[in-house]
Order: sequence, then structure tokens, then C-alpha cells
Amino acid sequence: MEGAEQWKVQVEQLKVHMEQWLEQGLELVHQIPPIQLYVGVAVLLFTTLLLLLTRLFKRRKSNIILLSGLSGSGKTVIFYQLRDGSSHQGTVTSMEPNEGTFVLHSEITKKDKLKPVHLVDVPGHSRLRAKLDEFLPQAAGVVFVVDALDFLPNCRTASEYLYDILTNANVVKKKIPVLILCNKADKVTAHTKEFINKQMEKEIDKLRVSRSAISDADISNDFTLGVPGKAFSFTQCHNKVTVAEASGLKGEVSEVEQFIREYV
Repeated sequence: MEGAEQWKVQVEQLKVHMEQWLEQGLELVHQIPPIQLYVGVAVLLFTTLLLLLTRLFKRRKSNIILLSGLSGSGKTVIFYQLRDGSSHQGTVTSMEPNEGTFVLHSEITKKDKLKPVHLVDVPGHSRLRAKLDEFLPQAAGVVFVVDALDFLPNCRTASEYLYDILTNANVVKKKIPVLILCNKADKVTAHTKEFINKQMEKEIDKLRVSRSAISDADISNDFTLGVPGKAFSFTQCHNKVTVAEASGLKGEVSEVEQFIREYV
């Protein structure tokens, strides 16, 4: 009983102290000029609202990497090499995107320390390329695969496809990085990445001139490329464009992995 009485006394004392603190606080508030008080409240409310909005709209860094390019360039082989270290040589032209979320095969022993990649192999057939638009808004990067062995006959078509990617609103506004990956580089007759880079720049230079002459009614591309009056170069793009080499069948994909890990 004695303990209970002491507890009640302590509660009463605490209540008295709180009332005193409240009165002192109110007195201090009344001493503050109204304008300063309003400003202080406004700043507090604005800061709270800003923090809430920041947490609400803060986007997590994307882990989506897109593999794009013409049919037959070797995208699907690259996909399987990155996923499980096999070439799947029996694969045929993809009609639906291959998707998977995984730690890169070369990093499998470190999987607890690395962020999984969501890799999407977009079909290269011209009628199915629209699927690329479904993934671009969330992409962290785009790997554009080029057949270095059979490059020249497909240079114009590949350049047109790449042009459409580089002028896409999502790619330009979000500055989505693009890696031009020259696949099958291990073959003796394969073209070098320097040659492919130069030829594609020339083709895109022709494309931007011809397409800029089309009336404004043509809205197939969101943005134009390059600097007027100057020959086109990938360095003029709003986003970062780099060129690398690989061999899907031999599993030589280290430069793709470096690109992925730079942005995921």
C-alpha cells in the first residue's frame, strides 16, 4: 500500500510539472511576434510535406537491362551466357521476350552481395520491336547487339533500329545508357568495333538528314540527333553510348557484364 501511495504522489508531481511546462511554453509562444510564428509553422509544415513527398515519389534504382538488335545478331545466346553460362546453340528466333531476374553467372559465388539483374531479350523481328517500348520506361540500360560477322549487309537496317532507340523520348529524357555490342568478334572475318562504330555513325548521319526533311506530321521519332551542320557522332547523344565486343558462343561477355554492373 505504501508503494502505491508513493506512486500516486509521483504521478501528481509529474502532472504539476507538466502543467507548469505547458504554461511556460504558452507564455513563450505569446511572446513571439505573430509573423515569426506563422513563418515558423509554415516552414515546419513545408519541410514535413517535402519529406513525405520525397519518400513517396523516390524511385528505386532500376535493375532492368534490355537486349535489343536485329534477329540473328545473337541476343538470345548472350542472354543465356549471362544467365547460366551456356550458349543454348539450338535456340531459334525469339517471338516473345525472354525474361529473367538473376545474379550474373560469373558472379554466382558472390550472389549474396550483388543486386539481381532483370534481363529482357527483346525480339528482333521488325513486327515485334514495338515490345521494346513496353520496357524502355523502366530500363537502366540498353545493350544493342550487332552481328560483327555479317555486319555490312545489315548496317542500314541495324542503324535505323538504333536511330529509333536513340531518339526515343524515354532514352533521351532519362539519359538511358546504350552499349553497342559487336557480337561474334572472335571470328577472323568479323569487323572491328571501331569499323562498326564509324559505319553506324555514317548511316545515322544520313538518316537524320533524310528524316529531318519529313514534314512535322511525321511523329515516328520523338527527338532529333546530332548537331546541325556537323557530321554525326555518338558523343553528341544526350545519353552515353559506348561500343564493345563479345562472343556469345565462346562465353566472352565480360564487357557486357561490366556495362550491366555500372548501371545496376
